[in-house]
Amino acid sequence: MKRRHVVKQLASAALVAAALAAGAAQAQTVLKFSHTDQPGGARQAAALIFAKSVENYSQGRAKVQVYPAGQLANDPKAVEQLQLGGIDLTVTGTGTYATHIPTLNLMLMPYLVDTYDQGWKLYDDSAWLKKQFDQGPAKGFRFLATWEAGFRSMTTKGPLNTPEDAKGKKLRTYPNEMQRWLLEAMGFTIQILPVTEVYLAIQQNVVWGQENPIDTIYANKFYEVAPNVTLTQHVYSPIPLTISEKTWQKLSPADREAVTKAARETAAWIRKEIRANDERQLADMTAKGAKIARPSLEPFRKSVQPAYAKAKEKYGPDVDQVLAEAASIRKAMPAK
Repeated sequence: MKRRHVVKQLASAALVAAALAAGAAQAQTVLKFSHTDQPGGARQAAALIFAKSVENYSQGRAKVQVYPAGQLANDPKAVEQLQLGGIDLTVTGTGTYATHIPTLNLMLMPYLVDTYDQGWKLYDDSAWLKKQFDQGPAKGFRFLATWEAGFRSMTTKGPLNTPEDAKGKKLRTYPNEMQRWLLEAMGFTIQILPVTEVYLAIQQNVVWGQENPIDTIYANKFYEVAPNVTLTQHVYSPIPLTISEKTWQKLSPADREAVTKAARETAAWIRKEIRANDERQLADMTAKGAKIARPSLEPFRKSVQPAYAKAKEKYGPDVDQVLAEAASIRKAMPAK
């Protein structure tokens, strides 16, 4: 009898342990993280670092599943899915969020900053920008941290020495009014396409070229089909990481802290990574046949002046505030 009682106790304990294990497995929160970068890009590397950190800091309660290369959605659709709760996290350009917070278009005004240090100062300390980001939760997503992508430049089939070379040429960009204003001011005709379709579009002569940061150009191998890489650096283009507000409200305070800590630490990592990689990636593209051009930027700066006028006509005093903050930072932290 005694032995039978012990066996029953052991069996009961095993059932309880199994039930607890099953409950723990069911309790784990799986967060879907969608982005459009290729597996070889810094954005994907950062996403994987972030995912590991979230799992560590949450002690396994939260797990991030990363879906690169637009597997779940292109950039605009990913933000829409955040609002609906269909995905949990995405990282994309500030201009993509401007569909929902229009004033964010002003962060895409051309030549706001000249260096990474200036750009980081602007995104970290701008009182105006903080107010815009604070609108996120009411729109269905919450800004966690500003990750890095770099300065946008051109890859084209032919040389782009001055804006004169842009006249009549069709250039791919993403759907954003500030991008359209400044690129049309340069002389381009604009073609809107998802980034995942750009390589083939250039290859088939649908467009003459495209514009993106160096890391994106490199990861997507756009230089193979548009070998003229012109460092116009016309827009500083970091990529804020956001979480669905529906998801945020479901997380415990501890898991919110874990996600936020992981986001900010990864932001610091990718900032250093992108800046360090620019010259290495340009050298590798050159070795593979790309022609890297560093033109005088003054003609490009002059050509985009109409974009500021259009921005001021639509957004009024906000334009002056952004330009003043950026000018103050450029003066305090001059480019070397």
